[in-house]
Amino acid sequence: MNDSRRRRTAAASCLAVTGALLAAGCGGEASGSSADTSSLKGTPVKVMVWTPEDTQGSAQPGVRLTAQAYEKWINANGGIKGAPLKVLTCNEKNDPDEAEKCAQQAVAEKVVAVVGSYSLAGDRYMPILEKAGIPYLGGTGVSAAEFSNPLSFPVNGGTPVVFAAHGRQLVEQGCEKISGVRYDLAAAAIVSQFLTLGVTSAGGSAPKDLKVPVTATDLAPQVAAATKGSDCVSVILGTHSDLFVKSYVQSGAKTKLGSVVGNLTPQLAESTGGSGSPLEGSAITGYYPPTSDAAWKDFLAATQGDKDIDTTNGANGTTWVAFKVFTEAVGKLPTITAKALVQELNSTSGIDTGGLTPPLTWKASTALPIKGLNRIHNTTATELTIHDGKIEWAKAGSTFVDVRKVLTAASSG
Repeated sequence: MNDSRRRRTAAASCLAVTGALLAAGCGGEASGSSADTSSLKGTPVKVMVWTPEDTQGSAQPGVRLTAQAYEKWINANGGIKGAPLKVLTCNEKNDPDEAEKCAQQAVAEKVVAVVGSYSLAGDRYMPILEKAGIPYLGGTGVSAAEFSNPLSFPVNGGTPVVFAAHGRQLVEQGCEKISGVRYDLAAAAIVSQFLTLGVTSAGGSAPKDLKVPVTATDLAPQVAAATKGSDCVSVILGTHSDLFVKSYVQSGAKTKLGSVVGNLTPQLAESTGGSGSPLEGSAITGYYPPTSDAAWKDFLAATQGDKDIDTTNGANGTTWVAFKVFTEAVGKLPTITAKALVQELNSTSGIDTGGLTPPLTWKASTALPIKGLNRIHNTTATELTIHDGKIEWAKAGSTFVDVRKVLTAASSG
């Protein structure tokens, strides 16, 4: 891979991580899936999903596939109040211009909502949706606009929540000297900021902030720097975390590893020895329960047999959660419209996701009181670990941990 391509790919991966932390229609052209709706009556309930595909950057085709799996599943189980759900899809190609076209298409199609999508170009598509009164429900949290625009309804807390929780988890698991490894990009600095906040709020010392050049392919120098004098390393390199792990294995280091979901993956654990992997026992912080939890049974049933849908992928999981929320919310509406849905989401006392999240609400009283993050209402995360090559609860009986006080204390301090 040449340097320019590596730079583009690494940058996109890092930006994806900082959000959270993934239709074949071509930019702006919406397409629908072919789910059988012959047994359902009424006007189809149209929504749109967009995500980057066929790009050199952070392609996330699983978002579209998950949305289409949900469409097929819900229509086989009664649809939306007896009417079929129709999912329109759009490929935004990691291109702000294409993301804008997708938003314009959503307006033209008069969709009820844009659900569970993935795009870094929130500053381009959110104003279009806001003007049309179309809610953006449960995006993956990779764009700053998702946490500030009044028509955005995120289902998780993105980077601030997951990295603050991750720092606390590392300290709680006995880490005293921590190194955080991230790409040398201004956009990734937020990762270090909230990791440090989480560590220090739990009584730990501020972690070392180690930066990796976006063109680097041999991370031996970074492994040496990260493991020297540290007992734990948080690897925050997105889909290129494998480069760090490869050099880590070659170094023979024994320092514990950890990260947030989407970095140290089950696939990476399996490829490095499964239960004997150096990733065994790693502290992994996420937004949701592990897929072995009963709360995911419908997701697993709906995607069974589809090898192109990674059920451990955070963006795919967020898309499923977003559709669960959409279905619950519109089920309460006498007439399903974008305007009515926005009103319902802004006034609900709690939407039940079946244990995938705590009950969700977007009332003004539950907003995170931090400028630019005021659309974050769900400030919980989950403490997980890698066990036998799979991500599981860190402890039996674990549940959601809430870092709202950590974030608000830092903001007011």
